[in-house]
Amino acid sequence: MSYLRIITKSVLSQRTRKTIVPVRHYSLEASLTGLWTTVSCSTPVAYVQQGLVGIHDLSTLPWWASIVVSTVLVRSFITLPLAIYQNKIIARLEKITIEMSDIVKELKRETAMAIKKFGWTEQETKIMYNHSLNKQWNNLIVRENCHPAKTMIVLWGQIPLWIIMSVSIRNMVHMLPDPSSIDAQIVFAELTLGGFGWIPNLTVVDQSWILPVAMGVINFSIIEIQNASRTKTPSKLQKTFTNLYRILSVLMIPIAATVPSCLCLYWVTSSAYGLGQNLLLVSPRFKRLVGVPHVPSEIAHPYQHIKTSLASKYSSLLAKIRLSSR
Repeated sequence: MSYLRIITKSVLSQRTRKTIVPVRHYSLEASLTGLWTTVSCSTPVAYVQQGLVGIHDLSTLPWWASIVVSTVLVRSFITLPLAIYQNKIIARLEKITIEMSDIVKELKRETAMAIKKFGWTEQETKIMYNHSLNKQWNNLIVRENCHPAKTMIVLWGQIPLWIIMSVSIRNMVHMLPDPSSIDAQIVFAELTLGGFGWIPNLTVVDQSWILPVAMGVINFSIIEIQNASRTKTPSKLQKTFTNLYRILSVLMIPIAATVPSCLCLYWVTSSAYGLGQNLLLVSPRFKRLVGVPHVPSEIAHPYQHIKTSLASKYSSLLAKIRLSSR
């Protein structure tokens, strides 16, 4: 236990709860009731909250550094392995898709022979062909253990994790779930003194907007890099989702400007890790290192490809802006 915590605990134990610094209320959080309260009192949040406090106590780091370290550890042991596994699934699916093209040719040949032999009608032929095709596809999926639903495994893991971590940090700011607890009051006091640079108090918002804007820029960069790393023309659905994510990246900036700085710091750190993770996972060398198989669509020099794609896109955009301004 840190020296500050020992002193604070001694002082707080001699005071009544009325003397505690009142918890600040923020416009965003004031509207989050009901479900939000249920989540904040849940068991996963309690364990994560205890883990954050434990890392802070063991490391003796200031709270801002403890939040950064905790975020990197959680993402390294949970999100990164899920992302690697997802890339393996995507690669296996691409391989069996190529294999499936040969199976389709064989099925068409066998179907044509069956029509002559058994005299199937067009409807019967279509039913039998689709049945055989689905059976072969399912056999390949089982063989390679690569169900398409697994391509969303990062979202299934990352979104709940992000919510639980966010609620846990929010709980510490609001001394939840038990504001009368001495330990909760100590953590709150430490957060007010555990800031850095322009944010000495992590329980207040970032008045400079540096962290919120940084988060927006990082999230926008992730979207653009993912878009630039594609080798195929995106579908209409992909374009719609890309534009939606761009809008959300911008909308998150004013939202981040209304939450405590410690929470915004977690969001920025998580986004920065996500940016590094995305850049790492396009590297062929890293993919071979973690066991992601090579596929035809893999880019030999991904960083050069991303750089060229982004440069081409934004030079074209600037040219359009110049033309429209004339």
